[in-house]
Amino acid sequence: MTGVLYLCATPIGNLEDITLRVLRVLREVALIAAEDTRQTRKLLNHYKINTPLTSYHRHSATAKEDRLLAELLAGRDVALVSDAGMPGISDPGEQLVVRVVEEGIRVVPVPGPSAVTTALVVSGLPTNRFVFEGFLPRQGKARRQRLADLAKESRTMVFYEAPHRLLATLTDLHALMGNRQVAVVREVTKLHEEVLRCSLAEAAAHFTAQAPRGELTLVVAGRPGGESIGAKTGGQGAQVAEGSFLSDNPGGLDLAEAVTALVQAGRDGMPDIKALARRYGVPKREVYAMALAEREKQVERRK
Repeated sequence: MTGVLYLCATPIGNLEDITLRVLRVLREVALIAAEDTRQTRKLLNHYKINTPLTSYHRHSATAKEDRLLAELLAGRDVALVSDAGMPGISDPGEQLVVRVVEEGIRVVPVPGPSAVTTALVVSGLPTNRFVFEGFLPRQGKARRQRLADLAKESRTMVFYEAPHRLLATLTDLHALMGNRQVAVVREVTKLHEEVLRCSLAEAAAHFTAQAPRGELTLVVAGRPGGESIGAKTGGQGAQVAEGSFLSDNPGGLDLAEAVTALVQAGRDGMPDIKALARRYGVPKREVYAMALAEREKQVERRK
């Protein structure tokens, strides 16, 4: 008879948020596999749990998964925990669960705290339908494509983000989605818990003046019902601001050519991007994404 893999949710901050069932399981299993043994040891020591502990994280070799599978196949129960929250959500537990299920071994969830749902319910944004996106791609084409796809999403969106990338993410969201409402949920359930509810532009300004710290979850409003993504918003005769790129380059180029010329001229700031969007009757986020892509192409050519 094989053992059972228990997926045990642990506190995302306050140690009192653990469930009685999780505490019992952690005491009864033969082994606890932890994303960060130092973090989990604090929890175990607090509740006087002496179960053997082993590491299992994103850099673990396949050999570590093999060892955990061997324990389960030998009939010993294993508990999987992440640094905080529910294992398997934006952490390496996902891959272990896939392998365990493929082996026909029983997997039992032991629910509890989750940063996703905790941030969502405190955001003040609609909770009846939402989508969890985890961490966005850090840069390049994959990031632009993900944001372009999400600009069409009508459901509330939840993201994880690191403090050093927060400003860039808020700026990109604003550029490609417009000035939507956002809740930046910081250090939730911890001593310095903070929930900032405002527009994307206001959030960027706030964290420019005050550097973000700690664990962050972003909850972003979905596309408003009246906003038409990709629809024409103007025409070839749209007004062009004096002194903009288009006032100096009035015609004869298609959109892609105009974006290339814009970047080559070093005139790809937001005023000229907006002017170009108005001239060609497309959303400014589309022009912004094209300009980012063109910048990268030109950097690659210079290498």
